Amino acid sequence: MRARSIGAAAVTALAVVAARDLVQKKHALLRNFPVVGHARYLLETIGPELRQYVVTSNEEERPFSRDQRTWIYASAKEENNYFGFGTDVDVEHVQGHAYIKQRTFAGALPDLHDPQAPLPSAKVLGGPRGRAKAFRPASIVNISAMSFGSLSGAAITALNKGAALAGTMHNTGEGGLSPYHRNGGDLVLQIGTSYFGCRNEDGTFNLDKLKDVVAGAPVRAIEIKLSQGAKPGLGGMLPGAKVTPEIAAIRGIPAGQDCASPSRHTAFHDVDSMLDFVELLATETGLPVGIKSAVGEMSFWQELATLMAPGDRGVDFVTIDGGEGGTGAAPLIFSDSVSLPFRMGFSRVYGTFAEHGLTDRLTFIGSGKLGLPENAAVAFALGVDMINVGREAMLSIGCIQAQKCHTDKCPTGIATQNPWLVRGVDAPSKSARAAVYLRTLRKELLKVSGAVGVAHPALITADDIEIMNGDYEARTLASVYGYKNGWGELGPELAQEITTLLTEKPGDQRG
Repeated sequence: MRARSIGAAAVTALAVVAARDLVQKKHALLRNFPVVGHARYLLETIGPELRQYVVTSNEEERPFSRDQRTWIYASAKEENNYFGFGTDVDVEHVQGHAYIKQRTFAGALPDLHDPQAPLPSAKVLGGPRGRAKAFRPASIVNISAMSFGSLSGAAITALNKGAALAGTMHNTGEGGLSPYHRNGGDLVLQIGTSYFGCRNEDGTFNLDKLKDVVAGAPVRAIEIKLSQGAKPGLGGMLPGAKVTPEIAAIRGIPAGQDCASPSRHTAFHDVDSMLDFVELLATETGLPVGIKSAVGEMSFWQELATLMAPGDRGVDFVTIDGGEGGTGAAPLIFSDSVSLPFRMGFSRVYGTFAEHGLTDRLTFIGSGKLGLPENAAVAFALGVDMINVGREAMLSIGCIQAQKCHTDKCPTGIATQNPWLVRGVDAPSKSARAAVYLRTLRKELLKVSGAVGVAHPALITADDIEIMNGDYEARTLASVYGYKNGWGELGPELAQEITTLLTEKPGDQRG
C-alpha cells in the first residue's frame, strides 16, 4: 500500500512538471521534451565536475591540469609529490614545452635539505632608490593580491597565517587591509583605483588615511595597481548585497550600496604624474613603492623607462601580471583575449628597461600561473626576481577548481561570503598547508637551480631553457623572446652577493 502511494505521488509530480514544461515559454527544449529535457540542464550543471574527474586526461584540463593540482595538493599536505612511470606530456610532439638544461658540474650550492628552504630575493627592495625602509625580501615566493570580499575572511586568515609560517609576504589586494590580514604575515598593501581604506567620501585618495593604515600593520611595501591579468582596463563592481557593514568599514564605503570602481586612477593621469605620486608615497611612508599591471600597449612602459633613466624618480618594483591570471572574476572576452600572456608581456617590459640599463635598479615580480616549478623557472630565466602565487595558494588551502568564484557559491568556502560555506575553511589547518606548499615550491626551485649548476633561481639564464617544437626544432628562451646578450641576468655584483648569501657557512664569515 505504501509503495503504491509513493508511486502515485511520483507520477503526479512528474505530471505536474510535464504540464509546467509544456506551458512555459522560456526554454524551447523543455516545451518539446518535457521532463526528460531537464537531464540536459543537469548534465550542463555538473559538466565541470564530469570533465574534471572522469573525462579529461591528467594533462588536458585548464586552467590547472589534474597533474598540476595533484602536485599542489600533495605538496601542501606533505605527501609524496613525485610522479612515477614517466611523463604524461607528449614530449615527442608537443609544441611550446619548456626544457631546462642541466649542467654536469656546478660551483657552491645551498643546502637542499633545510626544511624551511630559505630563498631570499637577490635584490634589496627599495635599495637602489634609497628608501628609508628598504629591505631584502626573505622569500622569492609570495602570496598574490586577493582581497577580503573576493575571498572569505577564513581564507584570508589561512593565507596570512601560512605566509607567517613560511616567511613570505602577503599582498592585501585592492579591497583594503582587513582584520584577517593581521595574523602575523608581512604585508604588501595594494592601492587600487577606488583607494579602499585610504579614500575620501568622494572616492579620491587620502594620504593621511594611508599613513594611518601603514602605521598600524606590518606593511613592508606599497603596490599601486594599474590593472590585473583577469580584467585589464576594466573597473570592478561590488554589488550592494555584498557590501556588508564589515566590508564597508574596511573599504571606507557606505554599507548596502553598489560600489563601482573606476577603470583608471584619479590621483594621477599620466606617467609623469604617476612617478610624482610614487615618490610622494615613498617619502611619506619610507616604504618601497611599485606598480602592478598587465601588459598591453608598450608606449606606457617606454615612457616609464625613459623618465626613470636619469635616476631622480622611479618605481622600486614592477609586478607584471599575465593575461592568464585569474583570481578576479571578469567578462569572458577579458579573461580570454585582453592583455598579453605572462611570458610575452614580461619579456617585452623587461627588454624595455634593459635597453635603458635599468634592470638592476628595480625588482621584477611576476604573476600568472607561476606557482608551478616549471613556469616559475622560465620566469626567473626571463629576469623575474620574485613571483606571486594566487590560485595555487587557493588550491593549497582546499580550492577544487570548481570555477564558481564569481557566483558567491564556492563549495569550499574560499571565494564566498556565505557563512554556511565559509565554515568549511578551518584556518589553522589550512594555514599549515599553505605554508608547506610555499616552502615546497621554494625547495623545488632550489633543486632546479642546483641542476642547472647555480645557487639561486635568479641565476638561471635565458640560454639555460629551450622551447621545443616537437621533433623539429628547439630554441632558447633568449632566441624566442628576442633577448640580447646578458638580458635576464643579474649584474655581476648582485650575482656574487646572492651566491655568497646562500652558500656561505656560518664558520666562513669574516669579522
